[in-house]
Amino acid sequence: MRAVQYDRFGPPEVLRVDEVPVPRPGRGEVLVEVRAASVDAGEIAFRSGRLRRVSRAGFPRRTGGDFTGRVSAVGPGVRTWRAGDAVWGLMPHFAFGSMADYVSVPQERLARAPENLSLLEAAALPVSGTTALTALTDKARLASGERLLVRGATGGVGSIAVQLGKAIGAHVTALASAGNLAWVTALGADEARDYRTTRPEDLERFDVILDVVGTDLRAYRARLTRRGRMVALAFDPDRLLTSILASGARAAVAPRRFKLFSNNPSADRIAELTRLAEAGSVRPVVDSVFPATGVAEAHRRLEAGGVRGKYLIDMERGRP
Repeated sequence: MRAVQYDRFGPPEVLRVDEVPVPRPGRGEVLVEVRAASVDAGEIAFRSGRLRRVSRAGFPRRTGGDFTGRVSAVGPGVRTWRAGDAVWGLMPHFAFGSMADYVSVPQERLARAPENLSLLEAAALPVSGTTALTALTDKARLASGERLLVRGATGGVGSIAVQLGKAIGAHVTALASAGNLAWVTALGADEARDYRTTRPEDLERFDVILDVVGTDLRAYRARLTRRGRMVALAFDPDRLLTSILASGARAAVAPRRFKLFSNNPSADRIAELTRLAEAGSVRPVVDSVFPATGVAEAHRRLEAGGVRGKYLIDMERGRP
């Protein structure tokens, strides 16, 4: 089968499509024929080597954190799934490899794919959707009537957070580039402001701030209400490890006000996302679709910025 891999840290060009053996599902595992996977910003830091100190995996390494597809086979002990079932899910925590023709994952990493979405477009949701859902419901406990600021509202997580915040009943303010203001308003934002011309001190107070940018966190924390909560989902790319340590220290000192987490959703959380998608509370936002051979270009574009939603890798294209 084909799998996207890299054998050294570096620019997008290190990514390649290799022929590798099809995995065999072990006990409690499900073999899924992958329809599509999304390109996540976190993978760029791993591929470039900026997170080499926190990742001990050897080479070659694979990429891709979520997927949609159909069950091909099941391992011993699996009773929930059958061959042919349409599913979506995530790779095990801190594991990558969904950009492949097949993946074998624990059955707890799967849920039924939404019936109202194609398996291609649905691939924009598993990582981004569960991240936004956990951030706003479990961590921030966003309530109807509260004021929510989404910083980085046009990306994968931000575009879902805007929709989810509106579905919860919050007043949503989105920070985005000038060319995307009408676009994020159409997603559900009550207000949209140009992040280039809006200073933190120009903003009102918010009950919840969801940050997917990672810079100037102190200035934005100052815009919280007395009982406000910030959930930080990104770190400063120019000083990555320093930013991670500083944010970790802040979360330890003020856990009710400043929150960090590494997305590791349960089967129930993934199933909850299925229900939200079928109810229309969140919908996938797809910027562009690439074949497996276009994964380097997808990484280049994501690094350049300006993405609206998600870049997808269509594993069906080019499959024998």
